[in-house]
Amino acid sequence: MAYTRRTILGAAAGAAAQAQTARKPWRPKLGVYCRYSPANIAFAGKEGFTCVQIATGGDLSADITDAKLRDVQRVLRDAGITVVSLGAPGNHFDPRYQERFLKTLELAGRMGVGSVGGSSGAPDVNGLDAKVREIVRLYESKYFAACEKHKVKILWEPHVNPNNIATSPVAFAALFKGFNDSPHVGLQLDPSHLAWQMIDPVECAREFASKIHNIHLKDTEILWPVLRRGGIQPLDNRRWWRFRLPGSGSIDWKGFFTALADAGYDGGMNIENEDQFTYPNYQGTDFTASFQQGYRTAHAYLRQLLPHA
Repeated sequence: MAYTRRTILGAAAGAAAQAQTARKPWRPKLGVYCRYSPANIAFAGKEGFTCVQIATGGDLSADITDAKLRDVQRVLRDAGITVVSLGAPGNHFDPRYQERFLKTLELAGRMGVGSVGGSSGAPDVNGLDAKVREIVRLYESKYFAACEKHKVKILWEPHVNPNNIATSPVAFAALFKGFNDSPHVGLQLDPSHLAWQMIDPVECAREFASKIHNIHLKDTEILWPVLRRGGIQPLDNRRWWRFRLPGSGSIDWKGFFTALADAGYDGGMNIENEDQFTYPNYQGTDFTASFQQGYRTAHAYLRQLLPHA
């Protein structure tokens, strides 16, 4: 058979079309980040969510008894909800927090939950390399035996606060290099914290896709009239950005989800509702009606981009 340019191009196009047809639908787990209560879990299940990340404390503290934990797991089963991660932010260089965090790693193991999210720690030493060395030393001496025993990863969220240096791709790269790509650490990526720092969440997701094990879905609205008048360090301390529900801010969600889909990300993605237009958020441990409506609004928006979630 004689091969012409047309037959070669036709064969290539056919192979590409076949590969696209064979690709499986992307089915990430979609849920909410919340405090635990039976009412909150029932709401998540009723609204069609499949997972949650739970902030530790209250009725799901690190010291929970086996009997109470069985009650929690029954509530989760009845609602058809999987816990994909626990939330436990704090200061890793505070000995009291270290002891509580060790118990949280154990709690995750008891629940069969694969990760605990929070900050990296921020030791009081100068220079990025020196800070990374101190964090590595702490984790290896305090946490990694528990991570190994309970099969739990420690995840860092790029939340800018005094207890965290894991706030940017520069810091992520330095930390992963310092930890020699340890299987016990990874990212809890929240694009909203990147957006207000003027860091591209899409590029970050592509660069660190293999390190992402949990995601917070939260948007950032840039208040351009305030920013253009006062700059990023306004003398009157006016806030030039605010957190919003997904779809109400500046994040390129199509690009963000495409980066995750291309990487085959199959972990949890949890709406974190810090949109002031939906507050008050809790009445005791239960969602308020306005907070529930915020989750519904975000879910309706995300269904357009995540039809299989």
